[in-house]
Amino acid sequence: MEITQLNGVGPALAAKLAKLGLHQVEDLLFHLPLRYQDRTRVTPLHALTPRSQHLVDGQITSSALQRGRRVSLRVSISQNGAHLGLRFMHFHANQAKSFTEGRNIRCFGEVRPGPQGLEMVHPEYQLFDDTPPPLADQLTPIYPTTEGISVVRIGQLIELAWQQLEHQRLHIEELLPQQLIKQYQLPSLQSSLQQLHYPKVGVDIQQLESQVTPAKLRLVLEELIAHQLTLSRAKQQTQSLPAPALAAVQNLEQQFIQQLPFSLTGAQRRVWSEIMADVSQPLPMVRMVQGDVGSGKTVVAALAACRAVDNGCQVAVLAPTEILAEQHLHNFKHWLEPLGVTVVWLTGKQKTKPKRDALAAIANGTAQIVIGTHALFQDSVEYQHLGLAVIDEQHRFGVAQRHCLVAKAPPNCGLHQLVMTATPIPRTLAMSAYGDLDHSVIDELPPGRKPINSVLLNNVRRADVIERVHQACASGQQAYWICPLIETSEVLQCEAAEDTALLLGQQLQGVNVGLVHGRLAAADKAQVMAQFKAGEIQLLVATTVIEVGVDVPNANLMVIDNAERLGLAQLHQLRGRVGRGQAQSHCLFMYQAPLSRMGRERLDILRQSNDGFVIAEKDLQLRGPGEVLGTRQAGAIGLRVADLIRDAHLLPQVKSMTSTYASHPAKTDQLIARWVGDNQIFSKV
Repeated sequence: MEITQLNGVGPALAAKLAKLGLHQVEDLLFHLPLRYQDRTRVTPLHALTPRSQHLVDGQITSSALQRGRRVSLRVSISQNGAHLGLRFMHFHANQAKSFTEGRNIRCFGEVRPGPQGLEMVHPEYQLFDDTPPPLADQLTPIYPTTEGISVVRIGQLIELAWQQLEHQRLHIEELLPQQLIKQYQLPSLQSSLQQLHYPKVGVDIQQLESQVTPAKLRLVLEELIAHQLTLSRAKQQTQSLPAPALAAVQNLEQQFIQQLPFSLTGAQRRVWSEIMADVSQPLPMVRMVQGDVGSGKTVVAALAACRAVDNGCQVAVLAPTEILAEQHLHNFKHWLEPLGVTVVWLTGKQKTKPKRDALAAIANGTAQIVIGTHALFQDSVEYQHLGLAVIDEQHRFGVAQRHCLVAKAPPNCGLHQLVMTATPIPRTLAMSAYGDLDHSVIDELPPGRKPINSVLLNNVRRADVIERVHQACASGQQAYWICPLIETSEVLQCEAAEDTALLLGQQLQGVNVGLVHGRLAAADKAQVMAQFKAGEIQLLVATTVIEVGVDVPNANLMVIDNAERLGLAQLHQLRGRVGRGQAQSHCLFMYQAPLSRMGRERLDILRQSNDGFVIAEKDLQLRGPGEVLGTRQAGAIGLRVADLIRDAHLLPQVKSMTSTYASHPAKTDQLIARWVGDNQIFSKV
């Protein structure tokens, strides 16, 4: 039933509702509340608790304008000797005049401590004489909304949809397997929806919002199954075209292994065998390799590239930044050019002739391995026979960008895809966000690597830290000084780094200080990095642009300024730039006091653990899945009622339940339409 069939829903309103994924009347029933407000009872003023919402009645005792940086309206109300302040920053003259002494008022809002006691800022209110307004007869649901549609209007539309259901003009089908309904003794779908949209008076709001009641569990299971089915379908679509079966023909990878100055770890060998089992099949490999910083993912990617080249296929190695791409270029050239493999560089900032030569080599097949940034999937790039794509730090790319690279495969052919991340993703998150990928984990660091010693230091000890950097550089070591984003401006971030580099250059006599940030020209950036790698620069001041892709074994000390401003995963990534040699390495996390309780807890985790997966699990608990995946992937989970942390224990059973839908494609379509709709961004690559 189209949503325009509801009274009052014309084309303009329908277009706004479509932004919320609401196209059918049934969609409104599954547009669930974010939270609830209790307007069913009045709280006496003497019983108010700060930082919670209350409905209150009182009598106005005073009203006055307060002048400061801006004019505000301060209203005082009382009830049986207790008082509450109301504060308005935005108001008009007639509104101010209406707050006359002695009038009765009902307010709803959040109570918070104010300069003169408890207060509400911009509460909703009604003035009344002797008879107070009627109380709500149920909890008030607060729905997700969008520009041009109020929460009240959404509630009215949901009420209209509910009437259609009750009058049997609308039918919602039960799509959960009966065995699951019986196993968990779940209520019917209609009853579950009713309990969430229209909870009864007396239900505890905190319990309703945080706990999984049988009504909520009914919808949690259905939503999780819908998401798993979507991921399974995405994987089927990815593997719908044949890919070249890559056999061990000339053993280029064995030559590569033999010339390495180190032995592969057991974890690298295990992951390598998993990749080889995939690419030997005539189906596209879609595998994610997770590995902590320094675990050797690039070597495994190079082995996969050797197998592809052995079979006459080209390889594209895609990185999100030029610094990381240049690091791959250096490694692949150093490892593979002595074995006769042609490695070509392609980025958007190349000059005309080198770019033209690179494009020609890619088109005629001379370029066997192509390394670069977003330029690899531009329209002007034509591959002769692309067989493998290696995508590093895959979460930095949008889905559409990765599909553009997949489209560079030969006509009617699939592409083997190896996606790598040094940002450990908790198993719970990986199952739900990347369920369309096979997973490998390199969970072993190369022998000889010492754990990085991590120290938390108050910014007041800055002089001591500078002296420590001086001593390290004087002894022949190198160091990083990281200036994180201070405000949401790359310009300000770079200015902070420039100022820091200037000050340190003045204070550290005899130390050559270099500077790298995101706004530096590519050639200048490359020159500074080359000087740092060569040991000509002892101290590198940088923004978070060096988070990945920088490998300087002699750099054993890192200072991170304002560490409390960065996320756990990013801090761990930055720390991973040291500890790459045999010497003991140190990372100093400098923070600005006072630290919040959570800020202290986060930094303590880094001090206590060097394990990226332990840190990632804690990060998931503290910040939630959208933040851990990054802003680009925040919508990739898009769960409305399920919670990945709270409901993690259900995922294994949910995953197994998806097989029961194999013989019911119609139900699969309905379930995906109900919970995922047109949000088809689960197909990650």
